[in-house]
Amino acid sequence: MTRRFISSGSTFEAEIGYSRAVVDGDWVFVSGTTGFDYATMSIADDVVAQAEQCLKNIESALRQADASLADVVRVTYVLPDGAAFASCWPVLRRYFGEVRPAAMMISAGLADPRMKIEIEVTARKRS
Repeated sequence: MTRRFISSGSTFEAEIGYSRAVVDGDWVFVSGTTGFDYATMSIADDVVAQAEQCLKNIESALRQADASLADVVRVTYVLPDGAAFASCWPVLRRYFGEVRPAAMMISAGLADPRMKIEIEVTARKRS
């Protein structure tokens, strides 16, 4: 089996040297994804809006990998302000409420001070 690389078109991918996602067999590994709108390279000020955009970006990567959010088995959330996590729960529940992947939240700094949340997922495509 060969690996297949998925790109969002973000300038960060080429500058840093990574892929938005990597498909390896039935597995899809989506890199940490922030709330940037890659079409405009803009980012909202609000953590909830950023969470929504993160999941749209992840959903797009999964679709390119012939997978969906329903295939997500693991999710990691990283927020500089851990107290802001609860405000994101309604958005996260809308996307993952039925999927219920294993999850972890880490409070840590992110590469750009405008970033308020970063989300990484692992999915396994269903046969």
